[in-house]
Amino acid sequence: MIGKLKGRIEAYGPDWVMIDVQGVCYHVSCSTKTMSALPPQGGFAEVHTEMLVSPDSFRLVGFATENERQWFRLLQTVQGVGARVALSVLSALSPAELANAVALGDKAMIQRAQGVGKKVAERIIAELKDKAPAIALADPVIARLQGALEASEPTAAADAVSALVNLGYGQAQAGLAVGAALKRADGEPTTEALIRSALRELAR
Repeated sequence: MIGKLKGRIEAYGPDWVMIDVQGVCYHVSCSTKTMSALPPQGGFAEVHTEMLVSPDSFRLVGFATENERQWFRLLQTVQGVGARVALSVLSALSPAELANAVALGDKAMIQRAQGVGKKVAERIIAELKDKAPAIALADPVIARLQGALEASEPTAAADAVSALVNLGYGQAQAGLAVGAALKRADGEPTTEALIRSALRELAR
């Protein structure tokens, strides 16, 4: 299996790149995020790869980081999510954004991906919620906030997120803003203090 390519960018397409590795050119499909992270044509690139094999063909999919490749694999463990949908999700969201959306249960954020409807987004969250932390960058504040949202009794953080969602912000967007407010706060802030601080964060 080809796990990584290091070489010169020979050509670009709408969703693929051709990489020249010592005279051998590899055609690699990529997410939009990976494409934007690669150097211009003629530049040197290092791309993590995954080989997809079917009865009548095989192709390489490339990723800017190992974390993105792991998310690609993980997404395909979800019922109804194949390589095409997984690449679509990773084109719309970075690994960090996807990790936050899964942790905070933000269906709308995942539905930004082309071809991903409400049911698929719900399955991604439900099936990956316990698996995702193993490959996500650990953020103690997000973990604390996730616990607050899942608690049976309301907390100031959960109430603040709920208030921001009611104002029209997405669940993950609101969660990240409240998470940032929690990092700046001393002690245990009130709901009102968290909302004010989170709104300042969202206004930046």
